[in-house]
Amino acid sequence: MKIIINNALTTSHLLGGNGHDLVSISLAIEKGKIVQISECPLPAPQGTSTEKPSEKVIDATGLFLSPGLLDPQVHFREPGMEYKEDIASGSRAAVKGGFTSVVSMPNTTPTADNEDTIAFMVEKASTTGLCKVYPTGALSKGLEGKEITDFETLQAAGAVAITDDGKGVQNNSLFKQALINAKALGIPVLDHSEDERLSNGGAIHEGDVSRKHNVKGIKASSESVHVKRGCDYSAETGGHYHVLHVSTADSIEAIRQAKAKGANVTVEVSPHHLLLCDEDILVKADGTLDANWKMNPPLRSKHDMLACREALTEGIIDAIATDHAPHEKALPIEKAPFGIIGLETAFALIYTHFVKTGKLNLNTAIDLMSKQAGAIFNIKCGRIKEGANADLALFDLNTPFTVTPSFFASKSQNSPFINKTLYGETYYTLVNGEIKYARP
Repeated sequence: MKIIINNALTTSHLLGGNGHDLVSISLAIEKGKIVQISECPLPAPQGTSTEKPSEKVIDATGLFLSPGLLDPQVHFREPGMEYKEDIASGSRAAVKGGFTSVVSMPNTTPTADNEDTIAFMVEKASTTGLCKVYPTGALSKGLEGKEITDFETLQAAGAVAITDDGKGVQNNSLFKQALINAKALGIPVLDHSEDERLSNGGAIHEGDVSRKHNVKGIKASSESVHVKRGCDYSAETGGHYHVLHVSTADSIEAIRQAKAKGANVTVEVSPHHLLLCDEDILVKADGTLDANWKMNPPLRSKHDMLACREALTEGIIDAIATDHAPHEKALPIEKAPFGIIGLETAFALIYTHFVKTGKLNLNTAIDLMSKQAGAIFNIKCGRIKEGANADLALFDLNTPFTVTPSFFASKSQNSPFINKTLYGETYYTLVNGEIKYARP
């Protein structure tokens, strides 16, 4: 399809320069690539008409053109739990949020601990996915933390990283060996940092809220002790240690110190840990806590939330990840599954609460959600250049919209951000030059 995008706003930084000011540009896209960038509107392809659907002109006046976003952590549930989410519905949620690429976690059924399951995910994404889906391979067989997998075989099948996400690796020597093995292949080890002896089957953060509502709590140290372990092992082995969904002040301090010493450590944070704490958990009419506010790691204390925000604005954070995890949440919070969806709302949440308020500039926000996120996995993305893949998103930064249950493209609606009014709604998402989402 040949596509013209006229009169879009962007920044010279996202075009490969250094500026923050908005500039108006027009693009020509053909055969999946950006073939022309112009300061002036481009003419429509000759003969463009409703009879030629392969040719399209998008008037992007008033819209912001961004490189397609990349999410470093999603759970698409296929194979095995398609009733919660599958690659088709998950990728539909992704493109609605402006994401053109996602990195999927291995806690599927069967576990992505073998080349056949990885190959299946790659094939399924190519046939039914609306965005690019990069699978990860399990660190241990069956995510049991007992026997290490064959990283080389998983990488050859398409895995871009190694992780037992969904569970923390309890065996220290196994985790250290994983960093050594992954380093030899040039891929990162992603860590769901949780010492199960300290989380001890809790449902929410251990603190005043858990005690007030008599809900078993999860200690903040359950995360930080494993983060410190990973930072130490990374410094010792040189392996690339990536901290998934950081949530505590102590974890951030360990990462800050490790980076200062030159350790190969990267870290992501999720919008919900930046914007919510345990004090925000909704109390329902019957006095119980709403399970849509239950995720792992849990919403932490206000002190931890503010530490996450400080790390974001300070530059400690390398990427923003949704940890998109669809679940039905009808059970009481003690028994409901952990998880929150986030693909459809992530950019809008960051733009509304950090860019629009002046806490973060727009270039940095987009880099955290594209170029820098991709760099963790050696995926090149995040710039609008001639010859580059036409992975792009157009956002309306000026018109407010309200998140309703019907807004989501995911099979689930387990979000604490329903009824919130935000800015930064997606109007178009293009993947390899094809329009995969257009706002109705």
